[in-house]
Amino acid sequence: MAQYSAVLDGVLVALADPTRRAVVQRLGRGPTSVSDLAKEAPMTLPSFMKHVRVLESNDLIRTTKAGRVRTCELNEEQLGLVGDWLADQRRIWADRTDRLERFVTTPEENT
Repeated sequence: MAQYSAVLDGVLVALADPTRRAVVQRLGRGPTSVSDLAKEAPMTLPSFMKHVRVLESNDLIRTTKAGRVRTCELNEEQLGLVGDWLADQRRIWADRTDRLERFVTTPEENT
């Protein structure tokens, strides 16, 4: 996972903002237009577009334009990097707690 470190850093930074997390959550239900997404955010459209650009630059979403409508779609593969990283962390901590439990419950042999 070390080879994905810079990519993961960018994804986590992008997801650190509640507005961007709300966009990702909404897009989890399917693609929608930027204007529909912006209606749910308490800010101006130019401010909201900055959030869209952060998500897009970190490859969490893809946008396409048809006429005057820009549609956003979630890139589940990129979001999967976070899931993979979290799964690795769970394994690490499970191993550590297992070792701690064995240490605490195993009688000392060299007293």
